[in-house]
Amino acid sequence: MALDHGDPGDAPSIPPPLSPVVDDRRPSAAEEARTIAASTNMATLASLTAGGDPWASFVTYGLLEGAPVLCVSRMAEHGRNLDGDQRASLSIVAPRSQTDPLASGRITLAGVVERPQGDELSAAREAHLAGVPAARYYLDYSDFTVWVMRVQRVRWVGGYGRMDSATAEAYAVAEPDPVSPTSAYAIDHLNADHSASLAAMARELGGYPDATSAECEAADRYGLDLKVLTPRGVAYTRVGYATPIDSAAELRAATVELAKRAVGGR
Repeated sequence: MALDHGDPGDAPSIPPPLSPVVDDRRPSAAEEARTIAASTNMATLASLTAGGDPWASFVTYGLLEGAPVLCVSRMAEHGRNLDGDQRASLSIVAPRSQTDPLASGRITLAGVVERPQGDELSAAREAHLAGVPAARYYLDYSDFTVWVMRVQRVRWVGGYGRMDSATAEAYAVAEPDPVSPTSAYAIDHLNADHSASLAAMARELGGYPDATSAECEAADRYGLDLKVLTPRGVAYTRVGYATPIDSAAELRAATVELAKRAVGGR
């Protein structure tokens, strides 16, 4: 018998918060997208063949103020495709280890590619080399072309149930998160040594006074994402720092302040 996804009502429900979440500020979709774009130098490029068919290729890239910079050979199919039709998109996956790949963050950037000229060409070359140092061996070959993507559409997916679009303008002015790329050690430390404080944060600040335990799943410049265990089931919440932070070095002080606020009540 064929099976389908079933009625959405069949899915386990996530218990809602029982009290107000004190501060659930988190990065915007544009900030999330810039962070993912800056987290790697690998992407899947979708270009169009002469016949109008989609063609997906593995590529590397650098970033010029958020704009992906490609260096591709016309010997490659995607290189010839871009010569003929400059419409393209890039799919970029955050380099995180997840049991379920669909739980990882990823973005799609869509727009048109252009050959930079003059000072922008020099800046684009440097940006590509900064992102892909190995490109110095082939960047000046005559069959290679440097392209800058003019981003027109941005779609961010943060895993199951977390997704949003951002305008090209918002993406252009956003900054990559300075905390999340290097937060793994701090997150492991919080979960290993400060589980009681995390549970207190969930109860007092995250809206789950019935939390029996909590685990930190992510940290960024604005706060922590917590996975919460309650008698009603597993929930997810957000606790924000008193003020945004600018580096992972500030994460300890920010989480100590959260713990003091949680233990002392609001």
